[in-house]
Amino acid sequence: MHDLGAGFSYLLKGQRWMARHGRQYGFGLVPGLITLVLYVAVLVALAVWGEDFVGWATPFADGWASPWQGLFRGFLTVVLFVLALLLSVLTFTAVTLLIGQPFYETLSEKVDRDVSPDGTAPESGLPLWRELWISARDSLRVLARALVWGVLLFALGFLPFVGQTAIPVIGFFVTGFFLTEELTAVALQRRGVDLRARLTLLRSRKTLIWGFGTPLGLAFLVPFVAVFLMPGAVAGATMMARDLLGEETEGSEEGEEGEDAGSGPESVGR
Repeated sequence: MHDLGAGFSYLLKGQRWMARHGRQYGFGLVPGLITLVLYVAVLVALAVWGEDFVGWATPFADGWASPWQGLFRGFLTVVLFVLALLLSVLTFTAVTLLIGQPFYETLSEKVDRDVSPDGTAPESGLPLWRELWISARDSLRVLARALVWGVLLFALGFLPFVGQTAIPVIGFFVTGFFLTEELTAVALQRRGVDLRARLTLLRSRKTLIWGFGTPLGLAFLVPFVAVFLMPGAVAGATMMARDLLGEETEGSEEGEEGEDAGSGPESVGR
């Protein structure tokens, strides 16, 4: 239970860190806003042209009598939109982290320097294109694992009573675990910790991970909340990564309230 509370405290610490670093917060919002605009554009396009697409994809139904053709294609249009909406929820964090790799990498380094006793931050030494490739590859692997869990939990959801009580709870814990993996990857990848090692590390402290990721996953269910919590989530995940690796962390809760008042986005990497 101690680790569960500790995980949640890292979530709060990350949000407090961002509240004290207003410039970095604005800087960290950019990737989420870009991803949100892209996803909204896709969903709007599906709402407008989804029916035309379904009609084009089902030519075999052209000769069906009314009302069967309309009912069939209307059902497929709804299913297409619902699947797109579900996929957007599942992939939003991964896509935001991929788009925001340079932003969050810089933000994570700033957090490391701020809480490190010697004021330094680990650096990967890899070129940006290599970091983006590793991030994209690992995100796809994590998404594949998450989808397997999603299909399994969806099937178990049809079980009487258990499917309506225990399975949704398990689903939130699974979501929290994979969400935390994506967020801690920003700091751990910079330290040269590969995906397999990251998963092993996170499994060794599952209650800590659940305490951080599960409430965050629940918050992300509220539309647009992910955009505004993401910078603080990256900050909190960086602090938690230090804990997972046993790195010494200097308490910096007191911080200087206005230390970034005169800084711009370029100051994030100082």
